[in-house]
Amino acid sequence: MRLAGLLKESVRSSVIASLAMMAVGFLLTVLGARVGYYGPKFAAFLFGESTPMILFVQHFVIGWISTLPFLLILRWLNRVSAPLVIGVAYGGAYYGFVNSFALPLFFGERTPWEIGVDVIYPSLLVHLVFGASIGFTARRWLAREVALPHQSDGAAASPRYSD
Repeated sequence: MRLAGLLKESVRSSVIASLAMMAVGFLLTVLGARVGYYGPKFAAFLFGESTPMILFVQHFVIGWISTLPFLLILRWLNRVSAPLVIGVAYGGAYYGFVNSFALPLFFGERTPWEIGVDVIYPSLLVHLVFGASIGFTARRWLAREVALPHQSDGAAASPRYSD
């Protein structure tokens, strides 16, 4: 795996996915749902304040950091057949661990599971969109990565394609 290609794809896919989840989040906010609850809290913790610019930049940086492990998982699975499905699973797992467990624990608050479904579904939905978007946008990168020869033995990788 080429590090430069991984980093480039991580930035590219994370920007697209971050914009996609923001669009869904804005729509859900207009509809009265609780979305982006921890963004301002995390920005205030890190920077002492939570301005729109800080939130905007923070969103993309967190998106980039969150995309890297997913791309590594895709590459490790060596699968080009289901990155969208794997992305949805990653988005759900990310929500489950980070947003519904780690952040409430860090800020000393109740988990969304204790509050109710009205708090769970909006954030879960935007994280599913995030993962699906990365899975969709990373397909071409993944296909190129899987087609590269293994660095250890020089043999061509054998991608597992399915219809």
